[in-house]
Amino acid sequence: MGRTSRKKRSTLANRAIIASAALILGGGGLAAVNVYASAGEGSAGSSHGRNWQPVRQASTIDCPEVVNEIPEVPGPARVEVDRELAAMDTQITDAYREFADRRDAMARDPQLAQNAVLGPLKARRTASIDRITTAIGRSTQRPEGLGSLAPCNLRADDETSDEPGGEADDAGPSDAPGQDDDGAGQADGGDDQDQGQDQGQGQDEGQGQDQGGNGPEESDFVDIQSVQPNVDTPARRRGASRGTFTTECGRNQNGKFNPDNVIAAPGVSNGAHHMHDYVGNQATDAFSGDEDLAAGDTTCRNQGDRSTYYWPVLRLQNGAAENDAEADGGGRDQNTGEIQTPSQVTLKFTGNPTGKVAAMPRFLRIITGDAKAFTNGDANANASWSCTGFENRQLADKYPICPEGSQVVRSFAFQSCWDGQNTDSANHRTHVAFAQDDGRCPKGFRAIPQLVQRIVYDVPPGPGFAVDSFPEQLHKPVTDHGDFINVFDDKLMRRVVSCINDGRKCR
Repeated sequence: MGRTSRKKRSTLANRAIIASAALILGGGGLAAVNVYASAGEGSAGSSHGRNWQPVRQASTIDCPEVVNEIPEVPGPARVEVDRELAAMDTQITDAYREFADRRDAMARDPQLAQNAVLGPLKARRTASIDRITTAIGRSTQRPEGLGSLAPCNLRADDETSDEPGGEADDAGPSDAPGQDDDGAGQADGGDDQDQGQDQGQGQDEGQGQDQGGNGPEESDFVDIQSVQPNVDTPARRRGASRGTFTTECGRNQNGKFNPDNVIAAPGVSNGAHHMHDYVGNQATDAFSGDEDLAAGDTTCRNQGDRSTYYWPVLRLQNGAAENDAEADGGGRDQNTGEIQTPSQVTLKFTGNPTGKVAAMPRFLRIITGDAKAFTNGDANANASWSCTGFENRQLADKYPICPEGSQVVRSFAFQSCWDGQNTDSANHRTHVAFAQDDGRCPKGFRAIPQLVQRIVYDVPPGPGFAVDSFPEQLHKPVTDHGDFINVFDDKLMRRVVSCINDGRKCR
């Protein structure tokens, strides 16, 4: 297998440098980087012989995330606020399509980008923000300052090349394999270092091609064998809850997919703009309420677990057209390729390294990771990529190239502290938290069983696969995320807590 020598540096540790390379419209003019041509943009082929775009150009649209700045939303306003937030995602998706269709022309004429993409997008976002503040203002004080979040920029990709076809100063693994700084039980990465050689081509014809013109790129992959071991699990203290409970819910062999997100965009079809795999509850879609989930069928062996577990599908870029090629969440949202059924899915609940855990409340919702981490930054990123046989080496912002006989692994350790009151929050994050470095929960939070999710795929070695994403997120590995709604019945949840606190391994 051919290899391409590339120098590596931490992508997420160099955001300040990246920011200076962003494409800014205005007095600064156009500053951008080379990006790979896609098959739809005149590419001469796959990773076996890539051509570079002749025009220096931006790669995506970067918009401030409004949901992160919204205070607590009153109950009567929740439906309207969620609907407008989902509409803003659709606005970005539509703007990205316009940008992608006219990217070369916009690289030559920055004013075209302002007139055709950024100006209209700002107007639509301003209208949605106004509706959000009005809805909140009917029940409580109107939030101030949200209007400043309406403007968006075009920006360049994180990776740059010194010259077309030359060696790139690409990004390597980030300083952590996928957890907030205060996370417990996650690995600490090493300092920036030369990660060695990265495998530059797949084995099968069509492997490594850009996905629908919006990623991934060859530089999004790294040879797992070049990564130094970086997993450091904190020691457990006396009184730690050492047991586990594993729920067996299959691998989505029955093929339940949809592009909804009932947590982040309830009541909105195609609220995710990418396709999700589902295991567990079979009633889950954008319109599922708690009663629907409680009555839904489940793929879990223990029928007391009707929880919903979902994550973006992983696709193989082998030229095969999936049956969603013309559907929302699929080809219409620039998610193309053959959806891969995992070879293994493990859903395990673990304890806390400093003490006992309490029961999760029924219908608790948890999102881990950030589907928009490429443009938002890594504050909420929680992606962990590795290979079987190498899981002491975790990647946060790169896909792994696994050696022959090894399979790709994506894993998530969910937030394990709960505020004791809410099953959800306005930004779907502040009601739960990661444990601190010492394993304790933050003040005001209590430890609950931690869902640890491990998904394994048997894909050909080399570049040529990617997770689905919002179109403007370019299928970057750092955008990987997982979602969970607890629908354990009370009896089974009591058993989960007992097994974990008593140090037993249960199923």
